[in-house]
Amino acid sequence: MTFSLLDISALVWFIVSWAGYTAFARRKAKDTDCIARGLHKHRIYWMLEVMTRGVRVGDAALLANLERNIAFFASTTLFVLAGVLTLFAQVERLESVIATIPFATPPNHALVQVKLALLVSIFVMAFFQFTWSMRQYGFVNVMIGAGPLDSDGSNDNLKAYARQMATVQDQAAHSYNYGLRAYYFSMAVLCWFVHPILFISASLFVVATLYRREFKSRAVLAITAAKGHLQIESKVRETARNHKIES
Repeated sequence: MTFSLLDISALVWFIVSWAGYTAFARRKAKDTDCIARGLHKHRIYWMLEVMTRGVRVGDAALLANLERNIAFFASTTLFVLAGVLTLFAQVERLESVIATIPFATPPNHALVQVKLALLVSIFVMAFFQFTWSMRQYGFVNVMIGAGPLDSDGSNDNLKAYARQMATVQDQAAHSYNYGLRAYYFSMAVLCWFVHPILFISASLFVVATLYRREFKSRAVLAITAAKGHLQIESKVRETARNHKIES
């Protein structure tokens, strides 16, 4: 089993890129406007509104829609895993296909198996993330069902309860996001079958794409602006409620 230094370097670069971006995004989201930070605020406002609604059918429908999206990816991941595992029995045929690709490195039987094993590991991890996300959304449903009515939104205890619901929902969204990232980085691994330099370039491209979408996209600007509008509306309602109590 002989691997070139370039292949080893490409694999190390891939792992560092994925792990490094995950740590960077988690740290940067604490003090920078991004999709994760903005949506967390929206989830808090959503759960606070849920506590004031006697009928929560609409909220249950929204959560069910989120769960359906995750269930789609979880089931798709199983099909992808089945396909990749099947390729282990067709390594020679896969090598012949790779050999026909222009500028591709000559296929190495052991290295091809390592690449397939890496894909399997990525999709197994994605499956665990998606299913954990589904379970956590189920927890949120239970918490919503257990939450009593706070008709005027003045109960501080129920506000704290709503924030805990938002935290669980936020963790479910994080797991979903980690599963999606696994899909993104699996696209980079496909490039390794062609050439390790292409693998390195694809890993960098995935990181740049994720950063742009999570921190610099128009969606981030809109979510951040919307968060400001909700903050203003929340203060207006709080002031009106205080005046009502005083009068």
